[in-house]
Amino acid sequence: MMDLFFTMLVPLIIGVVALYAAFRRVDVYSALVHGAGAGLDTLLRVVPALVGLMTAVYMLRASGALELLAAFLAPLLDRLGLPGELVPLMLVRPISGSAALGVGAELISAYGPDSHLGRTAAVMLGSTETTFYTIAVYFGAVGITKTRYAVPAALCADLTGFLAAAWAVRVCFG
Repeated sequence: MMDLFFTMLVPLIIGVVALYAAFRRVDVYSALVHGAGAGLDTLLRVVPALVGLMTAVYMLRASGALELLAAFLAPLLDRLGLPGELVPLMLVRPISGSAALGVGAELISAYGPDSHLGRTAAVMLGSTETTFYTIAVYFGAVGITKTRYAVPAALCADLTGFLAAAWAVRVCFG
């Protein structure tokens, strides 16, 4: 019985919204077209920032600058309980989700999915955000150019997420 309910949940929600719109005499098609047009306008405002972010990430990876920075930061992070091998993931994750998934996949394939590093990388990927991507999308969508404290606060949250992920894996898996 519950399986049927959950299978039908989305069609039921769509049906209720359609009935509500008909009851309120809303022209659903014109609202859909207007919303799609507004979405395309937002996309056109956000795409340049996203292309710039993605280009910067791929240039950093291809140039070897990420590995150099990782080697520089590894001793400090080892003191915090973060394995040095995770530094490239931690540097890329706030910028690009797809690049972070690539780095995470490389770590998991190199060290194994059940290794301490593999588990920590997986938890880090699930517990942190692509900060600059999110800020570019949301702030760009509404035209905000001065983010004030949003970027430092979000980066502090990412660092907290990385530390908490390493701690949680250490506590749960030894």
